[in-house]
Amino acid sequence: MSRELVNEICAAQPGAEWSDPWGGGHDCWKIGGKTFAVTGTAGTHVSVKTDSAETAEFLFETGVAERAAYLHRSWVALPLDSAPDELAHRIRHSYRLVRGKLPRKVQAALPPL
Repeated sequence: MSRELVNEICAAQPGAEWSDPWGGGHDCWKIGGKTFAVTGTAGTHVSVKTDSAETAEFLFETGVAERAAYLHRSWVALPLDSAPDELAHRIRHSYRLVRGKLPRKVQAALPPL
């Protein structure tokens, strides 16, 4: 799949905001100021959060994802040519994880799920 599909999935999440905080062509998607998906300048992978380092390790072992450079152990890098349903599932899951950890006041100001 393509970077455009990843951006389309990310943009469809309620209250999602795009930025390029490091310059040079990154696609960084945030909710409430917190990142839930990042595509680097090379544009070969999208990095997303998982619920734990153990889940990330499972995804590495099964070949679904790779380690996400510069991010916590619970983040994984999915190839952009992954199955569209896998990309959508992992991006939405990352979004919900990050949104769920936001302060209640911030969550209350966001569009409903």
